[in-house]
Amino acid sequence: MREKRLIVVGDRVLIEPIAGEDRTNVGLYLPPTAIDKQAVQAGTVVAVGPGTPVGPPAELDDEPWKISATEPRYMPMQAYVGDYVLFFRKAAVEITFEGTQYLVVPQGAILTLVREEEEETTDGFDPSFL
Repeated sequence: MREKRLIVVGDRVLIEPIAGEDRTNVGLYLPPTAIDKQAVQAGTVVAVGPGTPVGPPAELDDEPWKISATEPRYMPMQAYVGDYVLFFRKAAVEITFEGTQYLVVPQGAILTLVREEEEETTDGFDPSFL
């Protein structure tokens, strides 16, 4: 039997939820009102969709009924796999995939992203001349 794969579509983010605490492991403080009402929840991004689909720009000389075979384009996502997120709990949809619980959240319901800063490598390249 083939292994199944979960694919996130559109502007949605797949999040592995973290149990509520008053302070997150990255140092963000959640007030008791947010925890008690579960208005805000935290988690780690496991997968992201391609983004919001964007149509091709209108061309004045083109006929609107003409069908073009262009590749779909997407507005890129701000969330990346591995980001720590705070999001509105009410906007999340809970799913279970192969025994693991996840939350599917639209990008618009994400309040903050916490991301590890990447170390800059210069490799002899000096961008100052640009």
